[in-house]
Parts: sequence; structure tokens; C-alpha cells
Amino acid sequence: MFFKRFAPDHELEPFIECYWIVEDDDTTPRQQKIVPDGFNEIIFHLGDPYRIRLYDQWELQSTSLLAGQIRKHFFLENTGGSNIVGIKLKPTALTHLFGLNMHQFTDKVIDLTSSPGQHFLATAHQLRETNDHKAKINLLNNHFKRLLHLVSFQETGADRAIEIIFAKHGMIPVSAIARVAGVENASWKTFLKNILAFLPNSIQELFASIIFSAWYRKIIKAGAD
Repeated sequence: MFFKRFAPDHELEPFIECYWIVEDDDTTPRQQKIVPDGFNEIIFHLGDPYRIRLYDQWELQSTSLLAGQIRKHFFLENTGGSNIVGIKLKPTALTHLFGLNMHQFTDKVIDLTSSPGQHFLATAHQLRETNDHKAKINLLNNHFKRLLHLVSFQETGADRAIEIIFAKHGMIPVSAIARVAGVENASWKTFLKNILAFLPNSIQELFASIIFSAWYRKIIKAGAD
């Protein structure tokens, strides 16, 4: 099994946390428990598709999909060999790049042939045409740079708030977040609802799930190695 993360080009760092690639020739079906981490992802299954159990029933996933922020764990299962390219997006990226409302994608995994998927059709085809990892990452960097030229990006209070929350690992009072974001302390819940697909009971609750998820993936990767 091969798993590796790749950093985006510098100018894309406000939008993309990382790219990642998974390759595995083993066709034995295995279920994976996926836990919340606060990010949205765009995923391309270049090999065999996966099945997903987001609620009560198993469904076959699209080969190109957008996964919104989730509030509880779900399960995935491979149907054959794995060849996956993923894009882990910063929390505000969908709004900045596509003007999308985060709440539309809460607890959802959607087919990328619908909005905003039309932007990715050609890139998805190109990803299938090369096996070179560096070439795949270059394709994605170039794709997002083209998108960036179509929008007028300005850093917002939401971006500043998320940056300091991550820097402090969630251990920061709401009043400090409000000052950085430029909003009144009493309005922080309304503010957060504009940048998060769901509203946690506290900042610590959100980042507890992110920290746990990172730890969980580290353990799984160590086992795979």
C-alpha cells in the first residue's frame, strides 16, 4: 500500500491543506471507519470505486466526488484495487472559489459531475492519463491556479479566525477569536455558522475531533507500513 501527502504550491495554501494519493493493488474488501476532521475533500477514484455507508445503507460511490464536513463517523469499503487522488480543502475554500454555502454539503458526499464539478471534468480525465505522482500534483496545482484567477480573493475574518484556531489547537477563548475576526463576541455563533458546515458546542469540541482524526490516521498508516 502507498499513501503520501503533498503540499500545494505556496499561492494555494489559503485554500488547500494538502493533496494525497493512495494506491493499493490488494483487491480484498476492507471496511474503513472515517472520523470527522473539519475539512471538505474532493476525491477522484482512478481505480475501482468504493462503497460508502454514510447512514444505514451501503451505496456505490461516484468515481469523482465532493465530501462535505461531517458530524459523525461513516464507513468506506473498497470494491477492488485502490488508486485515489484527494484534495483536502481549507474550511473556507468552497466559499472563496465557488461561492458555495457550506451548509449545503453538511453530512453529504455528492457526485462531482454536479456543481462545482464541471470545473474538474477535464482535470479528472487528465489524472487518469498519467501514473506519475508529480505530474498529478502539477495538474491539480495548475487547475486551482486557473480557478484562482477567476475569483477576486481577499482574506476575511473567517480566514483569520480559522488560522488562529489551528495555530492554538483550539485552545483559545472565543473573545480572542472575535477580536481577530473583527466581530462582536456575542455574534461569534452567527459568524461561525458562515464558515463551518455545522456548529460545535465549543471550539474545543471541533478541534478535539480534528486532533483525534489526525492521531487515528497516524496509527492506521503506521499499521499499513
